[in-house]
Amino acid sequence: MTGGPPLLEDLAWRGLLHQHTDGLDAAFAKGMVSAYCGFDPTASSLHVGSLIPVMGLMHLQRAGHRPIALVGGGTGMIGDPSGKTAERQLNTVDVVEENARGLRTQLEHFLDFSGPAAALMRNNADWLLPLGAIEFVRDIGKHFTVNYMMAKESVQMRIDTGISYTEFSYMLLQAYDYRELFLRDGVTLQVGGSDQWGNITAGLELIRRTVGGEAHALTFPLFSNADGTKFGKTESGNIWLDPAKTSPYRFYQFWVNTDDRDAGRYLRYFTLLTRAEIEALEGETAQRPGERAAQQALAREVTTRVHGAEAARVAEDVSTLLFAKSDPESLSASAFDVLSREVPFVEMAALESVVDGLVALELVASKGAARRLVEQGGASVNGRRLAGVGDPVGEPLAGRYYLLKKGARDFGLIVIAR
Repeated sequence: MTGGPPLLEDLAWRGLLHQHTDGLDAAFAKGMVSAYCGFDPTASSLHVGSLIPVMGLMHLQRAGHRPIALVGGGTGMIGDPSGKTAERQLNTVDVVEENARGLRTQLEHFLDFSGPAAALMRNNADWLLPLGAIEFVRDIGKHFTVNYMMAKESVQMRIDTGISYTEFSYMLLQAYDYRELFLRDGVTLQVGGSDQWGNITAGLELIRRTVGGEAHALTFPLFSNADGTKFGKTESGNIWLDPAKTSPYRFYQFWVNTDDRDAGRYLRYFTLLTRAEIEALEGETAQRPGERAAQQALAREVTTRVHGAEAARVAEDVSTLLFAKSDPESLSASAFDVLSREVPFVEMAALESVVDGLVALELVASKGAARRLVEQGGASVNGRRLAGVGDPVGEPLAGRYYLLKKGARDFGLIVIAR
């Protein structure tokens, strides 16, 4: 959808606007709107699949509106059936609370929790856990017919496989969340993925019926990679924002390996680069695809946002070394530390010969194989190809590191013990 105020125009151009209620543009024009998005604390970290709604909240705040991140400490104990084909395992209170505590730090990289439009953090456990079953059924359930709930897509998808009453009731709990935030914080907009439309509009209905209020909905598109695979999934699993779950280097690599067909789209989705900057990168990538300018910018921008400028720089340095054959002498000690977690790594008292190093790193099966590799010109140390086994290995880089390479792609790192 195009037209309307700059915020909706920008969201539409970026591909972040799927649908919204009538009158939302007028509500934006009147002044600051408080908008919330729910985050499911079933893990202690967000993953890259969560970044679309996070970026949506970020754009809202940059346009002068207040973002509210609602942690589902209460609903997280049940689980949203939207987009699911089977019942989810219920979480304990302790697990949900622990996971909920891990999310704000990550959101602070995207949202400003100070200033006139300061972001807020709320936990629906505050009002859901004390809620009595009789009170809920009497005061909330009476406003929704079973026919109304059965018509929602999230329920229809589970009719054949079965859906428990627990998950069937999730829609009412999310509607109750919207009503509570409407009353507590003046929230008049809920945002989420397009699969949340039914749950969000149930909240609009509850607000209208119980307090006569006007509220709005806005959804972002669900998408997959150009090759049809699910975004954010790799052979090793989810790509997490927590560096303990996915290292900044692996995080950077995920973005730099983006398909050419997706690079421009992801620059729009996941960065704050301007239209002119993105279109320039798209043009550069089309003319010189081998340089991967769009992917490099994407990886740099998102890694900097999530892990900081220094981590992004180190990840880029290591990536350039491993895949673009840069000079290892330019690497910092912190880059070697990152490298030690990504390639075979051993600590030695000293490196007398490249043969010893190749065997210690298990890049070859035996000393004989190591000698043959070196004599055939297939081994290098610190970026220098060795002519024979008698070639000295030279001085260590950064005072204590030797980077060995077998052939074109197999690396290993030796650190000299202090």
